Amino acid sequence: MNKLKVFFVYVLSISAIGYSQTAQAQYVNTSVELTTSDTILANLHKAAEKVCKSNEKVFAGKTVLIEGGGYHGIWLETQPMGGEMYAKRNIIPAMNNVLFFIEYQSPDGRFPGTIYHDSVMQPLFTHMQGLYFTTPALNLFYWNKKRDKEYLQKIYGSLVAFDNYLWKYRDSDGDGCLETWCVWDTGEDNSSRFTGTKLNSGGWLGETPPDDPVFPYESMDYMSYSYDMRATLAQISVLLGNGKEQEWNDKAKAVQDKIKSYLWDDSRGACFDRDNHNKTIPTLIHNNLRAMYHGSFTQEMADRFVKEHLLNPDEFFTPMPLPSIAVNDPVFRNGHDNDWGGPPMGLTYQRAIRALENYGYFSEITLLGEKLITAVAQKNTFAQQFDPFTSEFGVVDRRTDYGPTTLSVLEYISRFYGVHVQFDEIYWGALGRDKHEISYTQHWDGDAFSALTKGGFTTGTINGREIFKVSNGVRVVTDWNGQVNKIINIKNKPLKVKYVIGKKKGTVELQPNQVYPILI
Repeated sequence: MNKLKVFFVYVLSISAIGYSQTAQAQYVNTSVELTTSDTILANLHKAAEKVCKSNEKVFAGKTVLIEGGGYHGIWLETQPMGGEMYAKRNIIPAMNNVLFFIEYQSPDGRFPGTIYHDSVMQPLFTHMQGLYFTTPALNLFYWNKKRDKEYLQKIYGSLVAFDNYLWKYRDSDGDGCLETWCVWDTGEDNSSRFTGTKLNSGGWLGETPPDDPVFPYESMDYMSYSYDMRATLAQISVLLGNGKEQEWNDKAKAVQDKIKSYLWDDSRGACFDRDNHNKTIPTLIHNNLRAMYHGSFTQEMADRFVKEHLLNPDEFFTPMPLPSIAVNDPVFRNGHDNDWGGPPMGLTYQRAIRALENYGYFSEITLLGEKLITAVAQKNTFAQQFDPFTSEFGVVDRRTDYGPTTLSVLEYISRFYGVHVQFDEIYWGALGRDKHEISYTQHWDGDAFSALTKGGFTTGTINGREIFKVSNGVRVVTDWNGQVNKIINIKNKPLKVKYVIGKKKGTVELQPNQVYPILI
């Protein structure tokens, strides 16, 4: 991702979309408490929360969560997503990280790629910088207890406008596949897969494609952005009751079908971008996982990529997993300073959670999260990238407060030992950590949701009322009232799971990722 302040284009004449003080006053209060006998986990959690707090800044009188690590703005590819993760602790910057992008959206629908604040707000349109905005923005509606229809309408309008923008400008050859026009459009700074581009500064301004040896690329990322927006617009249509759910689902399906027919290589079990002559680029890239984050793969496509590539130690499941390019690919380069040509990035670990949850790979989340926690806990500092073979921090180790890595650690902890809200469901982590005791409480709008791990079992309570008790190694899913819906094996081995739910007791054998529905 580009963080260089070059050829800024400030669009300050945009009509700002105000947000009512009444709506802001309706924000829920949130906070997290964690205590544990595991000093390694306790110190890591404390260090991560301290970094997050230091990354809270004030933009135009409103608190935001900047990216950190020397990056002083909010980026479209990181901070709506990062803000939503931070909503567990403070929903105000989470909401502002979304609303500022809507406020400074251009009249033609384009979002700024980055927003800085140097005495005045400075939105940049020199590049797009990804789109990790859509699902996080919607989930904040649920974090705020579904109270704010004004906010929901704003998300809806902004997504319609940006999807229209992409299809107006970013299919320059009219073949039905959206394009990326520069290195920074997808935030893959210094990636060796773009070798030969004349756009050495990384960005490209305007709505006319560059005359370049490399770009435009026919892009799985950009197609996935559109799929995500359209699928989310269908969800919002249900919430708003506007009758457009089927229309948006059909449009999302059309994008997914094009991805599969045009970018998916069934012989290799992965998607591949195409070059500016529409020829397939054979480089095997982690962007397939990004597509899974946006939900644009079918289940069959995701299954093949995960089993054939993501878990392949010769490709992406290296000792420190998730390199940006498969390590056995000729284009792979193990660079050491903000290099998306190879090393695993904290930002990829952050995205991997939703990517894998979308397709039921909960056990694989455990494998990745434990790798990340182990690597970061060695120093309790939060670097941007890691060596895929040694897990050592790169030259960018000077960035010890990099927000995406910090939030990734906190998010994996919540999935393993704590509480997470995803739309109408609450996910309770009951992984267990050796023989350690852990108490994780999510305070949410005056209620306390607690996961208490002790003696090989985890107990879930709401305001002290027990709602379940299970043997460790699983995730429990409930509704907001604590009604248990399912138990999931999140270990990488078969488990015999004991459970107590109300008056119901039982034991069930579960394979990795197997979901056991609870019927009460």
